[in-house]
Amino acid sequence: MIEWIKDDNHLKQAQEKHKDFLILVFYANFSSHAKRALAELENFSKENKGSPVYVIDVEKVKGVHRQFGVENVPVVLALEKEKIVRRIEGVESAHFYARILSGAHPSGHRRGGKGSSHRVTVYSGPGCPACGSARAYLRKRGVGFREIDISRDQHASERLVRRSGQMAVPQIDIGGHLVVGFDQAKIDRLLSN
Repeated sequence: MIEWIKDDNHLKQAQEKHKDFLILVFYANFSSHAKRALAELENFSKENKGSPVYVIDVEKVKGVHRQFGVENVPVVLALEKEKIVRRIEGVESAHFYARILSGAHPSGHRRGGKGSSHRVTVYSGPGCPACGSARAYLRKRGVGFREIDISRDQHASERLVRRSGQMAVPQIDIGGHLVVGFDQAKIDRLLSN
């Protein structure tokens, strides 16, 4: 079931009705990524009819994104007891959403398990085997992330070098902390905080 949030009151009603588990999708019509994510989430919803999915169009329902720490679209949040238990930024497949979001659901087998509510960004580049390993590891752990290819985004590349002092990829930002390279132990430590 996908339902569009009309206003703040409608969101409060949805949160009250689905206190145990709720999926919020932050969407904007100007974003091709958000449109693709919505199509995948519609497929997810058809297969997972018991999962309440609510879409918030940030252009129409103003300001709600701030209370959830959402700065870009698309972002998918899974809430349990009004707390964010999963955060997925960017576009994923319906299969990925099913694997990650059904793991968040109270009846799921991974409750309280591998997921993370940290904001995670993977900075990568073309032909980088370690970048692929990092992405695969995060997906295996059920961590949603945003990926930025620094070969296509010069400003992101420059900011990253200013932050870390290095041009190496991958660099993984976990809640504001940078991990340079695919350092599994450091990733695990930051995700467990």
